[in-house]
Amino acid sequence: MAPGLPQAILAAMDALGAIANDNDCAARLRSCNIQPTAQRLKIAALVLATRQHLTAEQLLASLSAVGARVSKATLYNTLNLFAARGLVRELAVDGARTWFDSNVEPHYHFHDAQTGSLSDIALQDVAFSRLPQPPPGMEVVGIDVVVRLRALPRKGSRTTDSS
Repeated sequence: MAPGLPQAILAAMDALGAIANDNDCAARLRSCNIQPTAQRLKIAALVLATRQHLTAEQLLASLSAVGARVSKATLYNTLNLFAARGLVRELAVDGARTWFDSNVEPHYHFHDAQTGSLSDIALQDVAFSRLPQPPPGMEVVGIDVVVRLRALPRKGSRTTDSS
């Protein structure tokens, strides 16, 4: 087992078939010019365990549940560093919270308005027929698409949504 990570995190990672050890996490961090530290390795192990969308609050709860002591400030600073260096993708979906996506390949998202969950949409599943020209001196560097979802009303139920 990899030293420095709580056994519960390693067990969860093994169950997901994810990052195997500290060396793998450290290599991923270094590949993004991030100096591996014990706390960064713990956070990276959870974030990079699988393709997922997590909030800082979810990560803090997961770290706490396995006995990893990481302050909220350290977690936010680390996630912001990970995003700035391209290890994760920062998403502002609903204005209420920020999500961190471990899949940094180009893709879009479904957002379930009831549960708040996010899921990926492949690029080839979305087509644009025309985009506006950017203002002079500017170029398009990315397009973010969030498709907001809600469950269909059950047959026989009345909806009260007037929008």
